[in-house]
Amino acid sequence: MISENIYTIIEIDEHSITPKYLQIINSIIKGIEDGRVHKDYFLPSINDLSYELEISRDTGIRAYRDLKNMGIINSVPGKGYFIANTDIKKRIKVFLLFNKLSAHKKILYDAFAAALGENAAIDFYIYNNDFSLFKELLNNKRDDYSYYVIIPHFSDGGENAYEIINNLPKEKLLLLDKLLPEVNGEYAAVYENFEKDIYAALEQALEPLKKYHTLKIIFPEYTYHPNEIVKGFQRFCNQYAFNCEVLNSIDTNDIKEGCVFISLMENDLVTLIETILNTSLTVGKEVGVISYNETPIKRIILNGITTISTDFQLMGERAAQLILDRSTAHVEIPFYLTLRASL
Repeated sequence: MISENIYTIIEIDEHSITPKYLQIINSIIKGIEDGRVHKDYFLPSINDLSYELEISRDTGIRAYRDLKNMGIINSVPGKGYFIANTDIKKRIKVFLLFNKLSAHKKILYDAFAAALGENAAIDFYIYNNDFSLFKELLNNKRDDYSYYVIIPHFSDGGENAYEIINNLPKEKLLLLDKLLPEVNGEYAAVYENFEKDIYAALEQALEPLKKYHTLKIIFPEYTYHPNEIVKGFQRFCNQYAFNCEVLNSIDTNDIKEGCVFISLMENDLVTLIETILNTSLTVGKEVGVISYNETPIKRIILNGITTISTDFQLMGERAAQLILDRSTAHVEIPFYLTLRASL
């Protein structure tokens, strides 16, 4: 049997943030699975691979090294690398589409990839909350994926995202972080209930909140965060008789004694802290700060910032388990409160 030219098989997608060495590995394994690459087929030298694919030598070295460690290729001094084993277990192929990459999304990704294990190939894409790019990536995707795992958050123009998602085979779909009611059929989901969760998290913080009279949430005018967050925030304030305000941005006039600020965005948190530090108010006594999404640095800033967050590691692990179980269950991941000195 004659194998195809390896350069018709190896695909390097510049839009993907999957490292190029992994794209090479995944392409060669896919070529073996599809019967296009056979045992004893000699691979190009690392220099030729680097030249033809316009990659660094280090990228080629790492790809071949990892393939060798997996037992898929071997090498002969003076002759180079060749396919040593085509008897490989068929891998789960995942098209993973995140709205953005951040500290907490990295926790989610790492947990997801670790729980799936080595028998999974993940093509990882970021659309930066841009609906046009989201649409382009899904419309141009390959059709040979085992699962499409999608986080559907948009800054603008995502009202019809469900139409794109509904074109995917539902048995291969997993919605992550957020449900879209218009998506039909039986599909898997691991999600947050944003309205219920912020209400429940603020209830957990009720005792320290009692020393303040006003709660203010910084909710930018153009944001990918769902409006359900504001609804849950306002419901809590009404239930427990707090004054409440929704701010699009921070202004020095907003910083007054007796106020608690809830920041959704990391950039807004930095601006908020800088603004407070320019006043004579003491954080945790005269003014409070709560931040969305737990990250390690928030344990340190201002002697500790109170956070409300979902468990992103658990979210990644549960998503992977649904794939491994071939389940179409919907799993809700609740928020939790981490109370620190800023409140």
